Amino acid sequence: MQANVTLQIPQRLSPGDIIGVVAPAGAFKPQALDAGIAFLEAAGFRVRCPENLQHQKGYLAGSDTHRAALLQAMLTDPDINAVMCVRGGFGCMRVLPLLDFDAIAQQPKIIVGYSDISALLAAIAQRAGFVTYHGPVVAELGYANDATRSAFLNLMTNSKGYALRPSNGVTVQGGQVRGLVTGGNLTTLCHLVGTPYAPRLDGCIVALEDHQEATYRIDRMLTQMKLSGVLDGVAGLVLGTFKNCGPLDMIIKIVRNIFKGRSLPILAGFDFGHGATNIAFPVGLSATLDADRQHLVYD
Repeated sequence: MQANVTLQIPQRLSPGDIIGVVAPAGAFKPQALDAGIAFLEAAGFRVRCPENLQHQKGYLAGSDTHRAALLQAMLTDPDINAVMCVRGGFGCMRVLPLLDFDAIAQQPKIIVGYSDISALLAAIAQRAGFVTYHGPVVAELGYANDATRSAFLNLMTNSKGYALRPSNGVTVQGGQVRGLVTGGNLTTLCHLVGTPYAPRLDGCIVALEDHQEATYRIDRMLTQMKLSGVLDGVAGLVLGTFKNCGPLDMIIKIVRNIFKGRSLPILAGFDFGHGATNIAFPVGLSATLDADRQHLVYD
């Protein structure tokens, strides 16, 4: 995905639309799934779950072929208006080679998730050519706070302008830039480097978040990405929640060092990712990052 590429925007949701539920990554608790479904139905949507959604194989929600088949079926079903992932964990990278992205491209629709789902969002945006959505998973929506729920519903149903503002903004480096927004979970994106599914970051505004990674691991992952060259063309950077990853000032110090000598705008303190509030945002859509005024405004 590059800044000069225009991706198709899936149609927003209306009351009565059908949301298909998939589990392309980790196994999940049925109670959390039920709570998330109850929220979606109360919001006016119909929800469709495959009968064999709750398969489990170790820490995964079924075998690779099982998870890929359910995902492919939902993404290519013309009756399904959106696809939501139950949870992250791990497993999306394993199903990517089993997906038919050409068929998926024929049925562009909203797909939502985060954490390990970042791999799927990046691959679909790049290979199927439509915008995806970094946001809460079904297993969290039933217990999410009002800010998370409100932002999610607004993004899913409103086609007008969309903006993100950090609740506790820190301007790491000032400036303004326009580009496609991409990114997601740092660990997942780092592990995609060197694979055919790694997103191309040239000219892009990259959003990063993570969870329970020691500070030195954050440093190591960003250093590995820098040494690989994938960060060379990054136009801007926004940092979400780094929950249980050490103090924010340490994360900022690492980021400053990684981009030392570069003049790109960097803004920290956004509420997306593994925090109490998880604000949804589009992946693959153009936006303007203003690190001085502390906002990310989509076109």
